[in-house]
Amino acid sequence: MASMQKNILKYSALVFAGGASYGIMATTVKFALADGFQWTQVAASQPLFGTLLFAVALAVLALAGKRPVHLSPRGVLRLLGLGLTTCTTCVLYNFALTRLSVAVAITLLFQFTWIGVVIQIVVTRRRPSTAELAAAAIILGGTLLASGLFSEGAGAMDPLGVACGLLSAVSTALFMFLSGRIGVDLPPIQRGLFVCLGACILGFAVCPGYFASGALQAGIWKYGLVLGAFGLLIPVVLFGIGTPHLPTGLSTIMASSELPCGILISVFVLGEPVSTLQAVGVVVILAGVAVSQLPNLLPAKTGVLEDAR
Repeated sequence: MASMQKNILKYSALVFAGGASYGIMATTVKFALADGFQWTQVAASQPLFGTLLFAVALAVLALAGKRPVHLSPRGVLRLLGLGLTTCTTCVLYNFALTRLSVAVAITLLFQFTWIGVVIQIVVTRRRPSTAELAAAAIILGGTLLASGLFSEGAGAMDPLGVACGLLSAVSTALFMFLSGRIGVDLPPIQRGLFVCLGACILGFAVCPGYFASGALQAGIWKYGLVLGAFGLLIPVVLFGIGTPHLPTGLSTIMASSELPCGILISVFVLGEPVSTLQAVGVVVILAGVAVSQLPNLLPAKTGVLEDAR
């Protein structure tokens, strides 16, 4: 039992790190915008460098003797479509960051936690449980606090930025829902490569003059590397290693590290202010995530420990 508990802690740490890696993205985007790059160029850079990083990783695996799994044309198209979904989040989120603070933008993005429950209800026709309804209410309340709606500057929040932030949450929920159904049997590196290629399609559609603009020569590559690594490569690999060994509820709770990490980085690196109400809101949102997963976490965790016996 002690050995099993130690393994759970190890894999939980990997998933926690994967979620935290997403939190680095918002501050990186802010730095890129402050450096004079357009948000469309930043949105195209993430899938481009994510693709390059996955390609390098796949080449290293090939040199080590690990051959990629054969994919049918239909399977490739499905993965490319999945990539379009995740790039939609990138585009909407990057635009929201041009009009909102990191704390507000990342809080709006984090609404994928309850939106995903709604999508599951609509698709599966399953009525929400008491825990799911309670969690949705808690997360909505936490959003009102964490978004700064009660602060003095709340009236200055841009409506279009808020709309794009919420739409990025919808696209994230769709991506998470579809990613659990598309290419789940593929190795994480190979799967991630095709997803990134699909994301590139939308990225370059939003910024068709990317290569001709001279952004690469001007230094956007350093931001692209960070976004590709922390927004695509690292979380895909860490989730691929950790989540198969954890109950679904525990994985989701650990991955929620994105929100506190993102806001903390914005405070210490960008110097963005976070009020006491916003800090309370973050805690409330995380509590809502925990409540939504309690029915899955407790029985699954018990089952894991029983298997260890």
